[in-house]
Amino acid sequence: MKVAVDNVSHASRTRLLKEISRQRIMVLDGATGTALQSLNLTSDDFGGAEYEGCNENLVLTRPDVVAHVHEIYLQAGADIVETNTFGATKVVLDDYGLGHKTYEINKRACEIARAECAKYVDKPRFVAGSMGPTTKSLSLTGGITFEELADNYYEQARGLFDGGADYLLIETCNDTRNVKAALIGIDRVFAEKNEEIPIAVSATIESTGTMLGGQSVEALTAALMHRDLLYLGLNCATGPEFMTDHIRSLDRLSRFPIACVPNAGLPDEDGHYLETPEMVSKAVSHFMDKGWINFVGGCCGTHTGHVAALVTAALAAKPRVANPESRSLLSGVDHLEVTDELRPIIVGERTNVIGSRKFKDLIKAEKFDEASEVARAQVKSGAHIIDICLADSESDEVHDMEAFLEKVVKKIRVPIMIDSTDAKVIARALTYCQGKAVINSINLEDGEERFEEVVPLAKKFGAALVVGTIDEDPKQGMGVTRERKLEIAIRSHKLLTEKYGIPEEDIYFDPLVFPCGTGDEQYRTSAPETIEGIRLIKNKFPRVKTVLGISNVSFGLPPAGREVLNSVFLYHCVRAGLDLAIVNSEKLERYASLDPKDIELSDDLLFSRTENALMIFTERFRGQKAKGKKDRSGQPLNERLATNIIEGTKDGLHEDLALALQTMLPLDII
Repeated sequence: MKVAVDNVSHASRTRLLKEISRQRIMVLDGATGTALQSLNLTSDDFGGAEYEGCNENLVLTRPDVVAHVHEIYLQAGADIVETNTFGATKVVLDDYGLGHKTYEINKRACEIARAECAKYVDKPRFVAGSMGPTTKSLSLTGGITFEELADNYYEQARGLFDGGADYLLIETCNDTRNVKAALIGIDRVFAEKNEEIPIAVSATIESTGTMLGGQSVEALTAALMHRDLLYLGLNCATGPEFMTDHIRSLDRLSRFPIACVPNAGLPDEDGHYLETPEMVSKAVSHFMDKGWINFVGGCCGTHTGHVAALVTAALAAKPRVANPESRSLLSGVDHLEVTDELRPIIVGERTNVIGSRKFKDLIKAEKFDEASEVARAQVKSGAHIIDICLADSESDEVHDMEAFLEKVVKKIRVPIMIDSTDAKVIARALTYCQGKAVINSINLEDGEERFEEVVPLAKKFGAALVVGTIDEDPKQGMGVTRERKLEIAIRSHKLLTEKYGIPEEDIYFDPLVFPCGTGDEQYRTSAPETIEGIRLIKNKFPRVKTVLGISNVSFGLPPAGREVLNSVFLYHCVRAGLDLAIVNSEKLERYASLDPKDIELSDDLLFSRTENALMIFTERFRGQKAKGKKDRSGQPLNERLATNIIEGTKDGLHEDLALALQTMLPLDII
């Protein structure tokens, strides 16, 4: 019975591909480069000495050779063959003067692979359009813009689509910004064709435990959660044994099927790969036995023997069934899981031209490198996320955001919160974010206008959304009371989840906080209303997250009093369920270290427990100097060590421990 999948629609082939992948583990081919090198090709085969080494040009000069490579892997039992287009982006082909043939090469490569697959009727065979990492990295080498790279991937994807690829494989990924550019380029093709085919992403984790761009597999997963991928996997790198921890992490986090396509180990000094088919198959079989795998294959150094061994192993195993827990994940270079155990997640607020005169002056003077040190200091002081706001009416916000992010993403590893009301600024900023960022913020102040403008950006790039409890009501648009905050949150939640398709875990409600010390009667009880608003929202929607700009509550009060009041207010908000706190991490006082009298006065003011609470609080702190970051150099050694434990900081810890060990035994120090 003929089961070849040629001469049918993309949609039909996609359905069949997904159906088979649910039924059994599918096997990709082995290394194209290894197979070509074994044929001892000459410069004439490549079309001349100037093209020697450009394997992709062989689809034009020696299509029979390329067809032969597909044939031997199909004979070995591969379900999927990759097109000979790993380096067939314009930016790579330009090195050989072949950039103008980008579309032609990709289309022809697909046609060759399709023709070989059509010869087999024993089982369906599929074509993966190979899209390599190019020779540029947005995060590491530069030399190309995000838009230029997206254009490169667009042209490649267009050729692969028209040539008949069953899916597009973005592989050997070493920089998540490159992956995002590839996805956007591919999306352009799909929009033009008014038709989609599946997309798969496969990253390379180095011996350091991360991609070359610094991201872990967890950070990569967070960055791609917004997509509907055929699979997310790992290929190349260090061989199957060293993939174990990373494949396990993928299984824990990924809602997508998982692929493992390793090298035949690491090459020796002569460039020979030493792991035999039996060795590779044994290692990958362990992953199959654990139920971690849906797709397998071979990368550098693998040949038909490896593929045949993997086919045999795959037949004896069952494919992974994805069942990851719902998680709120963010990432920069590092990943961050927003959990109850971590509350409150600290969002550093000082990289904000509205809230920090020092930062504003640095940006205005275009001292972007010095300005990025402000972000670094916030992270060093405990910030898990950095909020970046460059909305200055006297400056070009787009220019400032680009120039600042170009510096700051090289200095901090934490996720970024993009704080802007301009969709153009948000769109540009997202191209600099390696991982999954947070957009701050949207609301219903102008009806759904802001939702319609910003939510598509969150879905396009992959970002969480801060949603303010504000709507267009002419009398009570700002949610002041707890009931009003919840009412707006319910409406926003319904729109975002049902109309816009945003997952609950990507919604971060901001119930708003107003100054409690201005004497304005309207806001006298706003602090407890915010605290209870948080509680109501979290009870109604347990999977959403909450966020507050804490320092707003103390606006107008003496600086020393502000630090104390902020800490007390934060304490109550966290107990009510607050997840993220936007604060100055360098000046955040620990609640446990506050003077009990100060706590009492703060509670009096926050909860309006006494009629003259504002006056008493102001008198208490008027003239006092804000503590800011403590200078502990004058403290006795034992006090410094105790402070490290109380504050959970390693600042100066190693030096102090070395000093203590000169006169004390380790157990005495403990």
